[in-house]
Amino acid sequence: MPILPEPSPWVFPEPGDWDPEDDLVAIGADLAPGTLLAAYAHGLFPMPTGGRRSPMGWFSPVRRGVLPLDGLIVSRSLRRSARHFEIRVDTAFEEVIDACGDRRRPDGWISPAIRAAYLELHHLGWVHSVEAWREGRLAGGLYGVSVGGVFAGESMFHRERDASKVALMGLVEVLSDEYADQRVLDVQWQTPHLASLGVIETSRSAYLASLLDALALPLPAVFARPGH
Repeated sequence: MPILPEPSPWVFPEPGDWDPEDDLVAIGADLAPGTLLAAYAHGLFPMPTGGRRSPMGWFSPVRRGVLPLDGLIVSRSLRRSARHFEIRVDTAFEEVIDACGDRRRPDGWISPAIRAAYLELHHLGWVHSVEAWREGRLAGGLYGVSVGGVFAGESMFHRERDASKVALMGLVEVLSDEYADQRVLDVQWQTPHLASLGVIETSRSAYLASLLDALALPLPAVFARPGH
């Protein structure tokens, strides 16, 4: 089971004080485990606002990207491709986050500070990787924060065709238990690529309402087992 960190000394603004037209809610604070968990419980996530010396920004998109667990779009070709991969959970977290943070990727945002923060949360049992392996090699994967019935996806990567999509299929399977209709799979923003996989947009207020209910749910079994 996850280990509770020290509470954060920072206080995030309440939703009633947020600008209804701006995804950026707050600036500053730190990336301590307690701060990160408090942010996710408030529907926020961190992203840099500029260069390495710029303060951290805390975002809650006005139009939030979520993937309904019964809405994942799996084409015939992807289903065939998935047969060639093995899904694993938390067997190569550092390799996954390093691949997601590869500086050769466009629009990379995973700084050394962010890497260290999520690695610490992983060791405490709050952050997990879902990996697609092929012939003993890590072919793709994703990672995110799991709190109650919320999985907040952070980033994904692939080294082979379809590998990240197969990892997403694996994540949906992990989350599809008796609480599946109440769980929230958050992907932050909808993109054309994510839309092609079934990601939809919901309003900020609707997301926050679903978040409140989902946080009270138990963790998915694979994330709650001993050692996680």
